[in-house]
Amino acid sequence: MTDIQAHHHLDATGLLCPEPVMMLHGKVRDMAPGEVLEVRATDPSTERDIPKFCQFLGHRLLDSGRDGELYLYWIEKKPA
Repeated sequence: MTDIQAHHHLDATGLLCPEPVMMLHGKVRDMAPGEVLEVRATDPSTERDIPKFCQFLGHRLLDSGRDGELYLYWIEKKPA
């Protein structure tokens, strides 16, 4: 799907809104600026929620996609 190398991974499979974004917020907070997080989720609402999370907080959504029921996102933490 993508050749982006992630520094961190978040498995939010099986969780429903708002849990994936709440976990994402906590994970990004602990990352260094410029690091990349790969998120895996099964909740379709993440297609709306994760891009809005990135836009609102200034992080970069590098790529996203689907593999069957799995939603995948690569997020780069904004500069300090």
